[in-house]
Amino acid sequence: PEERRRRVAPLPAAAPPAEAGEEPLLRGIFEISKRSCDVVLSSRRLRWSPILPESPTGDSSTVLQAQEEIIEMKDVFSVKLKRRRFVGQKNGGTLLGITIFKCLNKQGNKLTDCAVHLNNLSEDHCQSWFRHLKEILNGFQNRPKSLKVFVNPSSHKREAAHVYYEQVAPLFKLADIKTDVTVTEYEGHALAVLKECELQTFDGVVCVGGDGSVSEVAHGLLLRAQIDAGKDTDYIPTPVRAPVPLGVIPAGTTNILAHTLYGIKHAVTATLHIVMGHIQPVDVCTFSTPSKLLRFGFSAMFGFGARTLALAENHRWMPSSQRKDFAFIKTLADLKPEECELSFLPLQIPQEDSPENDRITLLYLGSKDQWHKIQGHFLNVSIMAIPCLCSMAPRGLAPNTRLNNGSMALILVQNTSRTEFIKHLKRYASVKNQFNFPFVETYTVQEVKVQPRPKSGLDAKENTYLNPASAEGNYPWNIDGDLMKEASEVHIRVHPQLIDLYGVNTDELESSQATCNCI
Repeated sequence: PEERRRRVAPLPAAAPPAEAGEEPLLRGIFEISKRSCDVVLSSRRLRWSPILPESPTGDSSTVLQAQEEIIEMKDVFSVKLKRRRFVGQKNGGTLLGITIFKCLNKQGNKLTDCAVHLNNLSEDHCQSWFRHLKEILNGFQNRPKSLKVFVNPSSHKREAAHVYYEQVAPLFKLADIKTDVTVTEYEGHALAVLKECELQTFDGVVCVGGDGSVSEVAHGLLLRAQIDAGKDTDYIPTPVRAPVPLGVIPAGTTNILAHTLYGIKHAVTATLHIVMGHIQPVDVCTFSTPSKLLRFGFSAMFGFGARTLALAENHRWMPSSQRKDFAFIKTLADLKPEECELSFLPLQIPQEDSPENDRITLLYLGSKDQWHKIQGHFLNVSIMAIPCLCSMAPRGLAPNTRLNNGSMALILVQNTSRTEFIKHLKRYASVKNQFNFPFVETYTVQEVKVQPRPKSGLDAKENTYLNPASAEGNYPWNIDGDLMKEASEVHIRVHPQLIDLYGVNTDELESSQATCNCI
């Protein structure tokens, strides 16, 4: 009514822009949370404050100062026109306003989505705002418009399909991301598809599954990049980067890569990192024999970690959790070292860059091409290019490495008693240093060669039950949760920032503070 409009205080003058990107693009009135608000849009922010009535006496000094609220446009991932529709009506409907969907930071590195409703019945007014908002969102780099999605229905408790269709797909649809979904039917299915698909039509690839599934897709992406570049895939000393980023939706048992990227196992958090286009370059290793490339990967274990996985794979008929517990206990009960020769090329970094109180042994041998050799009996050998965080190792299996520092952590556990080895394993679940044992050595390296020495006599017979492959001259390797068997020397090289993954470095996540509240 006219009388009511006369009693509304004049719109306050817009504050002068403090920095680039703050120049107002639009200004108008919307109803937000049942209050009329003065809303201002710039390329960086959407801000509003309630319109307060003047004092009945006309004394403007008594007008309360309304608190301004702000949404950073970089946190917005979708804008929709809000309409009222009848049951069964798919198009049209009465326009009610605009809904803005934003990414909200919560405690514990968790992300969630939040909706803000801007109500206004004017079609022209809302269409103008809608177009400007869409233009701003389309200007953000790295946000995908089309994704190739792989879903492993067999991962963990067979929950990957449910996770994708119930939690992930609705957010992709809300963000107007087109998807092409392949539900894998056998091991190697994703690899076969990646070799043949029109990869250039997608902005990224997403894997919904466990560590093994993610490792297969990452390997497929990088292998496809070498093929497209005309590289010899049997020998790749300097591989080319993956052409598109990889997104990881955790739906497995351990989910090491997801924990390392997001700091948490949470499908919605992983999905929102993909939707928002958060890109993290990550180091990748090549695992090769003298004659061929075995695999691209992020981490590997030889010895206890590999033999446990091999035994678990031999008992696939058991439920997942029981199978892994059985394999762990059985391998621990029959604890045996592996005899092998290790050669490694230390990372060349200045002494002052080494963290204080760090038990990593850094070798400065003068020549950057000088190799160091160790021969002996080892219960476990770990080679990791990423920290490998998980719920069972919150600090990480290799806490002294990073996602993209161009190095690998080489962790050697020499032969010791079962009691001492268990103490070492227990440390992973605590805040104590798991390497602070006389039988554990750690190195920061660029390359590693592992040459197993065959067992003979009684030792070989005892080893046959635990690891039948070793009786044939093959030794198990645990590469990103996937079992591989190889008889000859395995050469591992780290390649800096070889692939982009959707996610944020967990170091940044832990130091960042949530500044937004759901409205």
